Amino acid sequence: MHNIEKLTHYAHGYLSFKGHDYAIIELPKLLGETLHKLPYVLRLLLENIMRNTTGEERKRSAQALLRWLENGTSSDEIAFQPGRILMHDTTSTPALVDIAAMRDAVREAGGDPEVLKPHLPVDVSVDHSLAVEVFASSSASEDNLQHEMRRNHERYRFLRWASSALEGVTIHPPGTGIMHTLNLEQLATVVTTQERGGERWMVPDTMIGTDSHTPMINGIGVLGWGTGGLEAETVMFGVPTMLRIPDVVGVKLTGTLAPQAQATDLALIVTQRLRALNVTGKFVEFFGTGVSTLTAGDRAVVANMAPEYGATTGFFAVDEQTLRYLDQTGRSKEAVARVKHYCKATGLWFEADEQPTYTQCIEIDLSGIGVQVAGPARPQDVHDYTDVGAVLSQLGFKPSAAPHRAVSNLPRHPVAIAAITSCTNTSDPRLIITAGLLARNARRYGLTPPAWVKTSLAPGSPAAATYLKRAGLMEDLAAIGFDIVGYGCTTCIGNSGPLIPEIRQAQEAGNCRAVAMLSGNRNFPGRVHPDLDLGFIMSPALVVGFALAGNAEHDFKKPLAEYDGRNIYLSDLCPAREEVDAALAKALNAADFAKDFKHASRNACWEALDAPKTATFPWEEASNTLRRPPFAAVSEGSQLGHYTAYPLLIVGDDVTTDHISPASAIPADSRVADYLVERGERRDDLNVFASRRGNWEVMVRAAFHSKTLKNYLAPGAPVAHTRHLPSGDVMPLFEAARRYREANESVVIVAGERYGMGSSRDWAAKGQRLLGVRAVLAASFERIHRSNLIGMGILPLSLPAGVSSTTLNIEPGDQIEIQAQADTLTPRARIQVNILRAQGEIESLMAIAQVDTQAEIALLKEGGVIPSLLKKHWPD
Repeated sequence: MHNIEKLTHYAHGYLSFKGHDYAIIELPKLLGETLHKLPYVLRLLLENIMRNTTGEERKRSAQALLRWLENGTSSDEIAFQPGRILMHDTTSTPALVDIAAMRDAVREAGGDPEVLKPHLPVDVSVDHSLAVEVFASSSASEDNLQHEMRRNHERYRFLRWASSALEGVTIHPPGTGIMHTLNLEQLATVVTTQERGGERWMVPDTMIGTDSHTPMINGIGVLGWGTGGLEAETVMFGVPTMLRIPDVVGVKLTGTLAPQAQATDLALIVTQRLRALNVTGKFVEFFGTGVSTLTAGDRAVVANMAPEYGATTGFFAVDEQTLRYLDQTGRSKEAVARVKHYCKATGLWFEADEQPTYTQCIEIDLSGIGVQVAGPARPQDVHDYTDVGAVLSQLGFKPSAAPHRAVSNLPRHPVAIAAITSCTNTSDPRLIITAGLLARNARRYGLTPPAWVKTSLAPGSPAAATYLKRAGLMEDLAAIGFDIVGYGCTTCIGNSGPLIPEIRQAQEAGNCRAVAMLSGNRNFPGRVHPDLDLGFIMSPALVVGFALAGNAEHDFKKPLAEYDGRNIYLSDLCPAREEVDAALAKALNAADFAKDFKHASRNACWEALDAPKTATFPWEEASNTLRRPPFAAVSEGSQLGHYTAYPLLIVGDDVTTDHISPASAIPADSRVADYLVERGERRDDLNVFASRRGNWEVMVRAAFHSKTLKNYLAPGAPVAHTRHLPSGDVMPLFEAARRYREANESVVIVAGERYGMGSSRDWAAKGQRLLGVRAVLAASFERIHRSNLIGMGILPLSLPAGVSSTTLNIEPGDQIEIQAQADTLTPRARIQVNILRAQGEIESLMAIAQVDTQAEIALLKEGGVIPSLLKKHWPD
């Protein structure tokens, strides 16, 4: 091993570039041959430690990180200081509302509210609020944008205030693209320069984002991952994020993708393999000769799916493919040269024959991957694309025996939605061009989707329209219904708009069980649309194929149609790789990316918004969009302690953040709708749940509002209801919570495996805090939701192996005693939990506090992120 004292007292070295000397951390000089043993992600963490810490903290952290090599695992924690933060409109709104409310609290206490401002650059992409109202129309993009601006006027006005009041916050307006595509094409530098201590430094571009798919940027060698909005708030104010030194899983790639396989297919296989391995909370890094055969676009698709396989990262180190991508998207020659020069000099350049030490490894042969789909309810359930019919057939759905259907020839599993959507598969031009060529071939044969299919194309970047037009493919896509509906997340995050009436009527009559086909990353029941519980993820080209079939059970070994006496199969429509290459060469121009982004940024509707210019935000009591939240107060204290609680909910496995805090359309017949209508809203124009995240009154009523969520305390109850155990009454969840609170009774939630999987949604934790939840007992937690719970002062407790929410057999009258005192809580502490049966028996078990670091202990003791930040800025 090397000299730790050398690491401790090391200052920095220098790198000459373009006639200037830049300070750098010289990892090869410091570590010698040991450097090649470290995974690239740990090299980046070590560089961060060496640059941002000093003295004993640096010595302890560096020593712990290098000691990781002995066993490939560690329980030590380190501080990570990212260079920037990325957010989207529906995660930034609640975070910025928190900051606005904290500014009020500081002002009311006699302090200066302007001290609360970000210490790091914060980019916000307005991409999560665009809904597919209009489709299959040349005006769809403009029409949908107008709907978006009208519905979200008040919230966007608030975001404009934030960009003015909070120095360092940049808002990218609607129409500029999806955040992760924008990050790839515009924001990421891979290597950047900065002033530190009077010297010019060259450093890696690092970041965190308040969206679970932030690891997409790992595809070009930028270390970044998704966090909860609450964690981002602490980092925003200069507090480093604390993490346990991660296990690093190596995925060795060999071979080359077969001609018919696309990046989507590889991403789905990786998701399946790694989810089975259980990589939750771990870093994943790809190595091996197969990596060099993948373009940066291919890699970004695989990295994007990191939350689906459960990992924190899906990292690809920098190499020639990275440089090629930077050049293709219009970065300057100097910027591209800087990346290569720096990474070569610092040991961060990918070597295909290098094999670092990993916690564990798996191998994937690229040549063995075929055309895949995932579904019908989880992204890890992967099948050959020809097996969709068999998968659906196993569900055994039988249409109603009613004498007629809403549509006479409607199959039992019609394709209700066919959406080319999501940063995952619309950021790589190859995937979009392939779909366009398939559309061209379909048009030649006169093929179009049946009338019941809602088609849409929502690229991640406005540059997509330019390169599709240049390739002559935009008309072909439009001819079969895939007009561009806008540049945002749309269907992938549930903003799919209304179903075609015939589908809705047929479903209500029990005549069919419709299916969504999308190129997104998640297909949880009800996520894409509240009335659809079946969905399959696939490549954009395959979305077009299923749209043409119209029947989700169509066997693609059989023809799609007959043309001029000839059977036409999907294989007849699929373009050859050489055809795709030729179209790409014609379509792509590096100048488009900056030009189209700049044009989209000049959004006249956005610029016309009249935003306040004050240091604090002027709340309006009558607003149904923005309300000052009650938890933004220093008085919100710790919830730790020794207490007895009633279960507020008991739920099973795979409860997602969509179940806990939905983002999709607000149902017109819901109690949330009733509340809004009572306050003057139109029942037929309530927007989506995500648009109301600035109003805590709406969001507490929206908690656990999901048709597909089963609450074992009241299995047959309406949506978002539970049983109030002391009385036995079944009532709306927030009313039960209020009754418990008025009686000064504690509540907890009991859950199964993978609690909180899905989007990094801080309101999934905020809603639970407002319901009075002190702890969540679950078989296991997803990483970001665990962090968000702690950020709201809620203790996550994992149940012992073999124990789940259902095996506990909690009955009405039972209570749960938890012994989690603040003065004895430590990371991963064993916590005594007693089930107090109504009949008098006591059953004891030992849970584990899912708390990784001392920083998280401190947050729990202070009551969460917001009280912690307020105490730091509270006037003496």
